[in-house]
Amino acid sequence: MLEKMSDFFEARLDGYDEHMMTNIEYSSEFYPFTAKQLPTAENCCILDLGCGTGLELQEYYKLNSSAKVTGIDLSQGMLTELQRKFVGKNITLILDSYFDVPLGENVFDAAVSVESLHHFTKEEKIPLYAKLHTALKENGYFILTDYFSLSDDEEEMHRQNLIALKTEQGITDDEFYHYDTPLTVKHEIEALLEAGFSNVEVLNHWGATYTVKAVK
Repeated sequence: MLEKMSDFFEARLDGYDEHMMTNIEYSSEFYPFTAKQLPTAENCCILDLGCGTGLELQEYYKLNSSAKVTGIDLSQGMLTELQRKFVGKNITLILDSYFDVPLGENVFDAAVSVESLHHFTKEEKIPLYAKLHTALKENGYFILTDYFSLSDDEEEMHRQNLIALKTEQGITDDEFYHYDTPLTVKHEIEALLEAGFSNVEVLNHWGATYTVKAVK
């Protein structure tokens, strides 16, 4: 049965970190790599989309303990655990969908998202990325680490599977349900460029997981 996004993660809080670090292939490599791409300037401002329990921040604070982080997530349980782990850090936590939260203008030096955005269509992502582009300072950038479909056919298969499941379960609302529908890297890059980013490049990849950098 499909679960609403927030319900899915609330129900899996116990053991979440262990699951991500032991069951997700290459996680011990891509979390540290992602953290190393973020700014190390003192008191820089970072936005974390879908911050969860802060696995990427765990690595990032080793490199920049003074960073000011704003984390957005749908799960109160995840945010509570993140706050517990990083007592004394300059963190602002927002319980909401990053699609709905106003991000402001020229606020952040960089943004990051890890294993969160593979649930949405290109059309859903473009307005989010445009909002993110506006929120970044001049020369700011976005680091995205996520897993991707390896072909157009695979991407379409995931999307059609979700549509079939929603139809089968009588789901007609517009809320987000937890089901992986990753784009191809090509379509992800297209979404970022259409949202206004001036340059997008692949920094690294591990199997189907890629780290992409989009510069304002």
